[in-house]
Amino acid sequence: MPRNLDMTALRSFVAVAEAGGVTRAAGFLNLTQSAVSMQLKRLEEALGLALFDRAGRKIALTGAGEQLLGYAKRMLSLNDEVFARLTAQEYEGEIVLGVPHDIVYPEIPRVLNRFAAEYPRVKVQLLSSFTTRLREQFARGEADIVLGTEDAVGAGGETLNERSLIWVGAIGGSAWKSRPLRLAYEHNCIFRKRVQGALDRAGIPWEMAVESESTRTIEASVSADLAVHTVVEGTEPPYVERIQHGGALPELMTTQINLYVSDVTGGPVTEALAALIRQAYRTG
Repeated sequence: MPRNLDMTALRSFVAVAEAGGVTRAAGFLNLTQSAVSMQLKRLEEALGLALFDRAGRKIALTGAGEQLLGYAKRMLSLNDEVFARLTAQEYEGEIVLGVPHDIVYPEIPRVLNRFAAEYPRVKVQLLSSFTTRLREQFARGEADIVLGTEDAVGAGGETLNERSLIWVGAIGGSAWKSRPLRLAYEHNCIFRKRVQGALDRAGIPWEMAVESESTRTIEASVSADLAVHTVVEGTEPPYVERIQHGGALPELMTTQINLYVSDVTGGPVTEALAALIRQAYRTG
């Protein structure tokens, strides 16, 4: 007799696999941790397989879990496509979303993927720039929603999270040991002067080794071990690593991740996208 997989449990399974843990997945799915854990347990019992290796500090997929993940993504994609095409689709249009380049990953791709499944006729135009520039565009009505990394939230905004800045360098690199410390920053990066001030207070000499308008140039230079950089915790690119400096570099300040939603161009669809962003960044 044919047996059916639980689509809700599959959705939780994919969310946990992609988020790297139950806590973040639960926030993104707007469910409790216990509900997600129960769905994973039911899925494993239905298949008679262990899908996650829970022995280490981080949850990891077993071989069976890795095999299921590809199937699960395809099944959920088809499920969402059926609902999108066969149910009423009263919403159309475009939303302009602005996100600072340094906090796009890993949350925004997951947000956009889920939003597209729920509102397939709505186009999201993604702007990626510096916070100051995005706030200016928002003030001119050129963006419907913007995120910002700031010291304090501005008028009409809300703080979603507060995270620390961390030092990053090349994987296995040694640039962080050099004196003067070689820094790499974009010209308009709001963290640049604050980091320089922290180094001055710690009595650590520094020099601007790489300056550019291009984030890619900075990333390439850091990954080549030519200089060090700072990023918001949890947004480290895969080709650099957090520097374990043991106190040789100063601990850095925190930054707020703030959300601004237009009162003029907002509506139920804009608010739906904003709600997904809140879930992602509050639990990230």
